[in-house]
Amino acid sequence: MNIYSLFLRCVILKIERAKISITKAMRAIWGTFPVILGTVLLISLATAFIPRSAYASIFSGGSFLDAILGAGLGSILAGNPSTSYIIGGELLDFGISALAVTAFLVSWVTVGIIQFPAESILLGKSFALSRNISAFVFSLIVAFVVVSVVGAW
Repeated sequence: MNIYSLFLRCVILKIERAKISITKAMRAIWGTFPVILGTVLLISLATAFIPRSAYASIFSGGSFLDAILGAGLGSILAGNPSTSYIIGGELLDFGISALAVTAFLVSWVTVGIIQFPAESILLGKSFALSRNISAFVFSLIVAFVVVSVVGAW
């Protein structure tokens, strides 16, 4: 076996692995498509039926209070990262502060009040509680840092 045939064998093996990886990635993207489509449709319904004044009444415009409220809502409403960009953009379009939206999205992905019973059974109650509390606190810290760095006060 010479060096050229060994090189050719390695290239063919890498091409096969690349094909498998690309196929898995395409399946994953295709699998998230219904979730993204459902989110867009749900936001469209919410936009049609909920007036913008309702969002203004929930979020007062106070930085710290809006961040806590956004993080609290995100903790209760669990979601996945793939739809967070869409929801975050829509919330910003409604006039909600970047601080509240950032706190909402970070806690929406990291804190899980809905998943807490299952998490406490699988991982232990004290671990689940400490993880959720620390994730909530860090979602507020991350929101303040991100908004400060971006300059979106």
